[in-house]
Amino acid sequence: MTHRAHRWRAATVTVTVAGMITLGLAAPAASAATDPRIDLKVLVVDDGSSSVGAITAQLKSEGIPYTTVNLDDSGRPTVTAAFLSDTVDGRPRAKFQGVVLPNEAPFGADSAEQTALEAYEKTYGIPQLDAYTWAHPEVGLDYTDDDGYAGPLDGRTATVTTAGRAGPFGYLKGSFSFEDNSPTVDESYGFVAQPRTGFTSYVDTPVPGGTGTGSLLGEYAHDGRRELVVTFAYNQYQQQFRVLARGMVEWLTQGVHLGQARNYFAVHVDDVFASDARWDTEYNCTPGDLDCGSGVPDTTTPIRMTAADAQYAAAWEQSHDFTLDLLFNAGAGEQWKSDNGGKDPLADQLLADKADYRWVNHTYTHLFLGCVQDTSTVPWSCAKNADGSTQWVSRSDISAEIANNYDWAVQHGLPVDRSELVTGEHSGLKTLPQQPQDNPNLAPALTANGVQWTGSDNSREPEQRAVTGGSTLTVPRYPMNVYYNAGTTTEMADEYNWIYTSKADGGSGLCENNPTSTCLDKPLDTATGYLDHIVPAEAHTDLGHVLSNDPRPHYAHQTNLAEDRILYPVLDRVLGDYRALFADDTPIVNLRESAIGAELQNRAKWQTALDAGQVTAYRIGNTVTVTAPSGTKIPVTAPEGTRQQLVLSTVTFGTAYAGDRQAWATPGLLQSALTLKLP
Repeated sequence: MTHRAHRWRAATVTVTVAGMITLGLAAPAASAATDPRIDLKVLVVDDGSSSVGAITAQLKSEGIPYTTVNLDDSGRPTVTAAFLSDTVDGRPRAKFQGVVLPNEAPFGADSAEQTALEAYEKTYGIPQLDAYTWAHPEVGLDYTDDDGYAGPLDGRTATVTTAGRAGPFGYLKGSFSFEDNSPTVDESYGFVAQPRTGFTSYVDTPVPGGTGTGSLLGEYAHDGRRELVVTFAYNQYQQQFRVLARGMVEWLTQGVHLGQARNYFAVHVDDVFASDARWDTEYNCTPGDLDCGSGVPDTTTPIRMTAADAQYAAAWEQSHDFTLDLLFNAGAGEQWKSDNGGKDPLADQLLADKADYRWVNHTYTHLFLGCVQDTSTVPWSCAKNADGSTQWVSRSDISAEIANNYDWAVQHGLPVDRSELVTGEHSGLKTLPQQPQDNPNLAPALTANGVQWTGSDNSREPEQRAVTGGSTLTVPRYPMNVYYNAGTTTEMADEYNWIYTSKADGGSGLCENNPTSTCLDKPLDTATGYLDHIVPAEAHTDLGHVLSNDPRPHYAHQTNLAEDRILYPVLDRVLGDYRALFADDTPIVNLRESAIGAELQNRAKWQTALDAGQVTAYRIGNTVTVTAPSGTKIPVTAPEGTRQQLVLSTVTFGTAYAGDRQAWATPGLLQSALTLKLP
């Protein structure tokens, strides 16, 4: 057992009724007869700061119950002994297992509320997380004028100390950097200070302009209380917080809590076997697609992978220990084969390596499955019947696109999952502004073909939902800023310039009129701009998703594995940066579409139960009991070494991740209750 596992020893978990899980963690200095009840919920005292907001977002992401006291709300409850604790069935109850504060004394030192909170923490051994404070003796640190520093931290390197790695931050390899996205804007501010007696630093950094190191984050033990002291400001999107967020929560909950978090990354490659239209650098549009109109000559050649590209993809997967999802259009491939003498070396190579990939049905010919498109104008519109109603692609046409592609896959031995689908362009689902509703023929066709999960565009619909009129659930996918119509780095940079530069600089000006976008200061050099600017920017965005406990997949296209193979530099950067940050026991979790869909579904049901107040969780001594609505899977994180008690034996609980064990818990066979035993 590692040192980290010893942090949460001598605990047991028992579920005592159907759908009730019990966990255990030894209460501080109490006998079994006098152990208090401690509810598994976090108290968040919110002052509206980004630091408290970041921690709250992490709690919600993991599925950890919490109660918020808003300091700016004149009607908020007063923090008193009665608010924090009471008695249930003759037993003292602590209503919160951990406390998040904006700083060490948000109510004012020696105030009635602050005094009540500190007494509560002493009585029940409740940890306190100070989201952001300055360096001073009251939090166990010297002032910064004593071998310290106060100022911007942009680009600075921080290191997890030996104590931090032996404790709640053991999932990190050691060092990470503060973001520095703009040379003209200070993005991070903090205090680097020397610890005093009782303070254990978990994250250090070299003192800027000085000698030695100082602390940025650490534990201050004093007066029978424990505080996690953070002396740098952050928000929920900054990488320095995302890297440390897991450990902050583990410290706050002492390693046993409801909810779970992992680092996910999946990449869908659309349009495999098909070819895609190419960006025209002269006309700034894509001939053969719908954005050019009829007046633009089509002199470009389509982009399609070759057998050599397929060989490279298989070798890349093996060398990077990462599996790509290939979303295929077999009918488009068969047409290409027919047009090229009946031979297709690309298909031959991909089929030879079929076991190396995950395969997902992308429909047979990539037919648009929504309304019948009227392409006589740009942008297109939905064609209308004589009575003014929308013309829809029929159920039979949709079903044929799904079934023919699936049948082809089975005939060729592809390891395809019938329940998974991504339609071409996510068509059939509503597409604003032209098509404000799902094709009513889509849901019946999906049901008839056994489709339980269908991809959607996260930039349009970030939340999972049911397809209208059916039970198929969407799986939102992140579009990558690696364009479907670019096979070379030059094409990619040219199109990027068109989108992200002002009209004065020769661009479309779209960035000037879009409140969610900004324009480039100047156009990128088309020879170097892709690798120098676009790749690091896209990799940074993608890694942010990975570090946010977000399972939703990313998607690019087969064009991006062809010609200059422009997708790989982004993937190399994401995987390389990730593996430089995290220890081997915290690998990237690479799920297929159906598993991602199920994860999102479980989370939604769990959050619904939390929001409805239908979850009760508490520990008494070595036992924690959790109740939730019947049929709701309960996410649990517990220490390594935890075992599940079955009727006649025990088995290892959950799966190992980041030094913990995690699972969506359910009772065992022939049991109406689940029992877990912690080491």
